[in-house]
Formats: sequence, C-alpha cells, structure tokens
Amino acid sequence: MKAAVFTKLSVMMLLEYFVWGAWYVTMGTYMGEYLGSSGTQIGTAYSAMALATMISPFFVGLVADRFFAAQRIMGVLHLGGGVLLYVATQVQNNAAFYWIILVYALLYMPTIALSNSIAFGQMSDPGRQFPWIRVFGTLGWVLAGLMIGFLGIEKTPATFHMAAVASLGLGVISFVLPNTPPKGKVEGAASKALGTEAFVLFKDKSYLIFFIAAILVCIPLSFYYSFANVFLNEAGMENAAGKMILGQVSEAVFILAIPFLFNRVGVKAMLLLGMLAWTLRYVCFAYGNVDANLWMLYAGIILHGICYDFFFVTGYMYTEKKAGEKIKNAAQGLFTFATYGAGMVIGTYFSGETTDFYTANGVKDWPAIWWVPVYIALAVLVYFIVFFREKKEIKAV
Repeated sequence: MKAAVFTKLSVMMLLEYFVWGAWYVTMGTYMGEYLGSSGTQIGTAYSAMALATMISPFFVGLVADRFFAAQRIMGVLHLGGGVLLYVATQVQNNAAFYWIILVYALLYMPTIALSNSIAFGQMSDPGRQFPWIRVFGTLGWVLAGLMIGFLGIEKTPATFHMAAVASLGLGVISFVLPNTPPKGKVEGAASKALGTEAFVLFKDKSYLIFFIAAILVCIPLSFYYSFANVFLNEAGMENAAGKMILGQVSEAVFILAIPFLFNRVGVKAMLLLGMLAWTLRYVCFAYGNVDANLWMLYAGIILHGICYDFFFVTGYMYTEKKAGEKIKNAAQGLFTFATYGAGMVIGTYFSGETTDFYTANGVKDWPAIWWVPVYIALAVLVYFIVFFREKKEIKAV
C-alpha cells in the first residue's frame, strides 16, 4: 500500500471514530444538564444508535453498495451529520432532541461499513493490513476524550460542536479518498443485508445458547454506555470523559491477547471471563467513590477491555469459526444486528427505566442502579455455565 493511501485511510478512520467518541460518551450528561432529561429519556436517546444499527445494513446493502461510490456517499452522509450535530444543541426539549439524534444516527451508522469498504478496497492482504488502519479509529476515540478533558467542555454543548466540525471535515476529505466504485446489482441483497443465510447456525445448540447470552449481555453493556459518564460526574470525578478513555486503552491492550488465549484456553473460558468482568465492573461502580474507593471507579473503567474484548470480540471470532467461509459475512451481520441492534434497543430502554425507578426528587441511588446489571450479568453467567457445551476444537456448522 502506498504511503499516501495509508495516510488517507488512517485519517479517515481516526476522524470516523473521533466524531462518535466526541458526543456519544457525554450525551447523557449533556441531556441532564441542558434538557433536564429523565433516565428513560437518556436511555431512549441512546437507543437511536441501536435502531440505526438495525437499519443501516439495508441502506448499505440495498442502496449504497449498488448505486454509489462508497467515498462519495460517505462524504454526503458526514456533511449532513455535521449539520445535525450542531442543530441538536439548538433545541430545548427532549422529543425534538431524540428525533434529531435518530436521524443523525441513521446518517452516521452506515459510514462505519462504508469506511471499512473503502479501506478493504485498497488492501492486498486485509488480514495483515486492516488492523494497522483500524487502530487509528481507537486513537480517534481516545483523542476525542483527551480533547474534551483538556478543553474542559464535558458538560457543555461544545462536545457536539467539536464532533460537528470533525464530521464536516471528514465529509470534505471523503471526496478525495481512494475510489471505491459501486458493486452493482447483487442477488438476494435484502437477505444478505439481514444475514438470514446464517440462520442455519441456530441448529447448533451451543451457538444458539451463546447467541441468546450475547443479546442479554447487551443489557449491562447499555448501562455503561448510557449512564457511566453521568454517574462519574455526579460522583465528583473531574474530567470523567478524559478518564474514561482508559477503557479504550484497556480495549486496545487486551485485544492483542485474544488470538493467543482463544486457542489455548478455549472459547467458553474466554466468554466466561468477559461475563465475569461485567459483574466485577458494576460491583466496583456500586461501591466506588472519589474518596477512599476511587480505585474502584478506575477499576470499573479499565475493566472495559476485558468486558468488551473477551465477550464481543471473542464472540465475533467464535461466530466466524462456526459459520465457515461460505456464510461468515452473513453470520457477522446477523450477530451485529442482534447485539448492537436488538440487544442494545432492549438494554437502553431497560437501563433508562431502571435509573428512573431508583431516582427520587432528582437524586439517583447509584448503588441500587448498578446492582441491577450485576444481577443480570450474574444470571447470564450462570445460564452460560450450565448450558453452553462447546468443544475446544470448534467446527463449522
């Protein structure tokens, strides 16, 4: 790959995830400060990204891939998204804010698949080359958190403004990215977008049990995404968004260990470690404070690497091995649809309702709130231990 192409793709990936990290982490805090939002309203706003995750595969598979060059449509989507991020800070009620965020999410989520397509289109050896491009996405998320902390804008609309500027910048840059022409008409595009070819995996009892567990684990995951920043700010942690990037650093470190552990300890042990980490994280949040137990707050953040990598990244690897070469793309699409789509829709709604249930006179009972995902994670853990029976040597269905 030429140095100029590598540079363009790296900048693309950095800005792609900088945009997301700049507003998403702190949105709950912003809504509480400026819109007086309830827990349910915050959870509903976060569900917009999950709904968009369910819809975007159809847009990419049925429209973008068939009729437009990927870099051009990504440019248009980011230009429109940049405008919407600014408009979101100009409304004063939760209903209008939700609809703006939902429309924005419908514009943003397809750009993840489009950015991947643009990158893969320039690679001779994706297995070796893509990680070096994708790591810039993690760096972009980390950079967003560092800038929010350095500028002191965590509780202001400026986080959205910063994301808007980055989105507009990426929109312009997209038009000079390497050309990725449309693929034209594809047979069975609708079923491929949904991943229905992969339904055959459900005939395997072990995979079905894992699939159900993956959806249920999205409920505790939603608590973190929707309310961790709100909690840390209310707990009195300074520069909470900046401190939360330790979770992304942890994610980058632990992902390096997965290829070695996957074959040595087996998929079941990896997944169990991930679920156990979810339980420990929320116990840390339930007992943590900015005084004697400050270390517990940091532990809850840093555990993100094990929580996410050991369950979801391992889950993607397990899905690919079970699916085999023929249906692996459909299987990954189905797994994403079910977890980051359906699972997160359920989780964001439930986390919002739970937070409101344990809120009285505007004061949240955070220990009680965090014990709810502890119990859910423990229940999924027990379910998984009892029913999951996968051999160490995984065979395709």
